[in-house]
Amino acid sequence: MSPRAAARLESLGFTKVYDYVAGKADWGSSGLPLEGDDPSEHRAGAHARTDAPICRLGERLAEVRVRVEQAGWDTCLVVDDCGVVLGRLGRSALRREEDVSAEEAMTPGPSTVRPSARLEQMVERMRDQNLTSLPVTMSDGRLVGVLLRKDAEAGLERSGRRTKPGKRMG
Repeated sequence: MSPRAAARLESLGFTKVYDYVAGKADWGSSGLPLEGDDPSEHRAGAHARTDAPICRLGERLAEVRVRVEQAGWDTCLVVDDCGVVLGRLGRSALRREEDVSAEEAMTPGPSTVRPSARLEQMVERMRDQNLTSLPVTMSDGRLVGVLLRKDAEAGLERSGRRTKPGKRMG
């Protein structure tokens, strides 16, 4: 809200008024709800799975592998104590037989997207790069969840939206 709007609310007796300076882009990147012609339902954060396995840097790969397999996933995100994504253990890393830590096996600094990323753009990206999933993080790097390509495509179908002309669903 603008400083003028905040001042007006205060003049009307509201005591807890905040002037959010960072703007709409940061609002959406933080996973906060968006409305209008392109609401949150059309964004990556609304379709991100929050049950993706996570692990810490020092955890042993063999233990992580068991947990990931039991959860039915083929990837694990390595996070710090605040939930900031530090790395990713993909299929090949999880298949390693050596007794190493998650830190030693991970791909550091994986590519992530914000909760406000448009779903149709994420589907195009995943198709173009042959990806099955993308980590979704807030602007401070904290994990929101994992966007699975199949969930993103299903979300587009439900909304009646499409990717670029010439690109078909499925």
